[in-house]
Order: sequence, then structure tokens, then C-alpha cells
Amino acid sequence: MPSPKFLDALHRLVAKIEASLPKVKAPIKMYVAGGAAVHFYTAYRVSADVDAIFSKRLLLPDEVEVAWQGEDGKPSLLYLDKQYNDTFALMHEDFAAAAIPCAELNAGKRKIHIYFLSPIDLVVSKLSRYGTVDQEDIRALAEQGLVSADAVRTRAEEALGGYVGEMTRIKNSIKLACKLIDAVQNKRTGNNKKKPR
Repeated sequence: MPSPKFLDALHRLVAKIEASLPKVKAPIKMYVAGGAAVHFYTAYRVSADVDAIFSKRLLLPDEVEVAWQGEDGKPSLLYLDKQYNDTFALMHEDFAAAAIPCAELNAGKRKIHIYFLSPIDLVVSKLSRYGTVDQEDIRALAEQGLVSADAVRTRAEEALGGYVGEMTRIKNSIKLACKLIDAVQNKRTGNNKKKPR
């Protein structure tokens, strides 16, 4: 379960963005990726920045940040990463349709509705960089039983059609991530035998 304090901070962050917007006919969708989405599903780690994709082009305020107090009592800062760009990540073209709405934060009349990338699309979005943090995030999602290697492999390979980048590296990342997920699942189920290829 995600930290209620973190969700409150995210709510206040989005309220700051909403305050800068004119009236809108229909809510703008904000798709949250990165560590904030991993926390939503796993409560594994709390990210200082929010990576987000909006359904419409927005002129965002210069600084979008809020101060909040973590569950450990320490002061923290949450900010919108305005440098985040989903075109640099491996992303399935149907990620928006699969995203999960955040019912707790979308109640009432809101200019922005918050969605989190689905667990599988969250994994796929982390494959182009596939650094240590990305690997640990994928491990956390797998430990919760939220993704399977077969589903990730299929979704990632479908996403390759729209990817512009070094294909050998990204295909290797897919292979390594699926191997990691398989290892976590085998540990969860007590099955340490290698799967036939």
C-alpha cells in the first residue's frame, strides 16, 4: 500500500499544476511513470521526482514542487521532473489505454486526472536505460507478483516497432529483465529449476 503521506504530496503537487491552468472542458490525463508509480504499486521506495506524460500539451509553471514529511518523519521534497520525455523510453503505443486511474486522487471536479502506468508498461518503460535503480524497481514489481517474464517479453517486443535507438542493447535489456523476473518468480514459488528454452 502506498504511503498516504506520499499520495497527499502528489495530490498537492497536481493541485499546483491545476491552479496554473485555464478552465478545461474535460480533465487532462496525467500518466505517472518512474519511481512514483513503482511506489504506488509496491510501497518499495519513495521517489523525489515525478515522471509524467500528459494527454495534452501544457505550459507548466517554472517550479512545481511541494514539501512533505515522509513516514520516517524526515522532511522531503517532491517535484515534477519537467525534463522527463517518454520518447526516450521504450513505450508501448497502448500504454494510455492500460494505465490505472488513481481513484483516491481523482475524486471531485479536477482539471487533471492521475493515472499510473500499468505494472507491465512500467517495466517496459525502464528497459531502455535499465540501470541499477530500474532493475531494483522491476524486482520489486515482480516480488509483488504484478508482472511475468512472458508478458513483459511480449509487450516489450511489440513496443520495439516504435523505438528509435540501439536495438542490440534494448533487446539485451529485455532478455536480462525477463531473466530477473523469472528468478524472482521461481524464488516466490520455491521452484529453482531452470525453465526450458
